[in-house]
Amino acid sequence: MELPNDFNSVVSQAWQRASAVPGFLAELEFRALALLGYCAPNDGVIVEIGSFKGKSTLALASVARRYGLGPVVSIDPHTAPSVTDPDLKGKSSSFDDFLATLHSANLEDQVEVYRAFSRQVAARWDRKIRMLWIDGDHTYKGAKEDFDLFAPHLVDGAIVALHDTLNKSFDGPIRVFVEDILRSDNFGPAGFSYSMGWSQYRPTDGRRFRKQRERLVRKAARLIPFVTAGQRMEGIPKLQYKLLRSLIPHSKLPNTEALKWQGA
Repeated sequence: MELPNDFNSVVSQAWQRASAVPGFLAELEFRALALLGYCAPNDGVIVEIGSFKGKSTLALASVARRYGLGPVVSIDPHTAPSVTDPDLKGKSSSFDDFLATLHSANLEDQVEVYRAFSRQVAARWDRKIRMLWIDGDHTYKGAKEDFDLFAPHLVDGAIVALHDTLNKSFDGPIRVFVEDILRSDNFGPAGFSYSMGWSQYRPTDGRRFRKQRERLVRKAARLIPFVTAGQRMEGIPKLQYKLLRSLIPHSKLPNTEALKWQGA
């Protein structure tokens, strides 16, 4: 998929704003997320579950604004404390800071804000989804619920991405990515970019990519016993985890050529 000439410039400008926003999204992940947002099909909306103070929202909304890709739907209760969010240092909510981030980037009208838990929004959701970015509750129960509630609304060719699939502190993202996406013939091209796992929803021809996904499963599934052990990882287990993680093929940016298909 050929990118616009100004794409890198647009993303770099967005990162300049986002770099000062608290959050766990690194620059390479920010750029990968923006790229996936651009490559998703035109039909439907981008849904972001877990916004915190708006770092990833800037990546998605900046690209959506520049290239007319429709709204970004932000879903986050903005409550504290949360085990997956940075310390709010006594504040009860990240909501005001989130709104300030959107305002500073002039993106308020590009983002539909739902200050609610994902299950509350899903209860009345009836819109098509072109990209689903899951970065909320990182427990298995939370990540699984987010995926199960919104996956039925994916359009053919939609992109699904989960943050922290290669983070030793969380079991939810890696389990959902391996068990519900990589092992499913409803999905086609897939990969890891930095700590992010992503795949394209391809229910009509996902079987063609089974071998590719199975190669990723064989390596990524080895991490699951380490993150589900229920105890702090240190010593030899930590070294084993790092070794196994290093063996998983992952790139700085997704291969956009793999996302080409007749329905996109």
